[in-house]
Amino acid sequence: MPAPRTVLLTGAAGGLGTLMRGLLPAYGYELRLFDVTPIEGEPDAITADLGDKEALREAVRGVDAIIHLAGISLEASFDKILRSNIEGTYNLYEAAREEGVGRIVFASSNHAIGFTPRPAAGDALIPVDTPRRPDTFYGLSKSFGEDLAQFYWDKHGVETVSVRIGSCFTEPTSVRMLSVWMSPGDGARLFHAALTAPDVRHTVVYGSSDNTRLWWDLTTAKSLGYAPQDDSEQYADKLVAEHGELDPQNPEHAHIGGHFVTDPPIWPY
Repeated sequence: MPAPRTVLLTGAAGGLGTLMRGLLPAYGYELRLFDVTPIEGEPDAITADLGDKEALREAVRGVDAIIHLAGISLEASFDKILRSNIEGTYNLYEAAREEGVGRIVFASSNHAIGFTPRPAAGDALIPVDTPRRPDTFYGLSKSFGEDLAQFYWDKHGVETVSVRIGSCFTEPTSVRMLSVWMSPGDGARLFHAALTAPDVRHTVVYGSSDNTRLWWDLTTAKSLGYAPQDDSEQYADKLVAEHGELDPQNPEHAHIGGHFVTDPPIWPY
């Protein structure tokens, strides 16, 4: 599939959106930016809520593909998650269907499988078809998004790559993150592969670098053409010295979702 020229980036003011705003244009993309928060230095960005169907339809009109990062990225009340992550994602898919946009890259999350026990050393990596076990209302909304993506492919022919993102930061900040970290550069590589791979229908992939301590299977992501170049292990000595190795008796350490399982961070707004 040729690279789409114009891509709508929702959630463009967020942490991951800000990183991708800086990295994706190098792949030849012209980004149309959308966020509920104004973006400094981007006067053409669309400032609107995912509940504003008219603004969303206008944002989608004429783009070749969509990277959907917008929504609540931590735990919140079900009502807030419902409005932002569930109804908002539905609104986006409806706008894409109405405007004939054929490819969406959906930011799912490792928290869709958060209660899955993490593999011990020597265990098989977790496959993408492992049963979903969300750890929060947030994780539940990502499970919904994956099902919505499958439905829109089966019913309407809208293709999606659902990326179960680990943690995308400049460098990992915890021992757990050594297993789920996705470098910004690898994040851009994965999104580019998801935008350009042919015949994806609805494909679920894990989003991380090819870490030495990896917990999940990147085979499906690599089948799209993703070639990760980074590994978190260069940060391991420092983080382990500060925090110690993960304790399998600690529920926070024993599950994929980490502290989302025991004491999830709460969305502040």
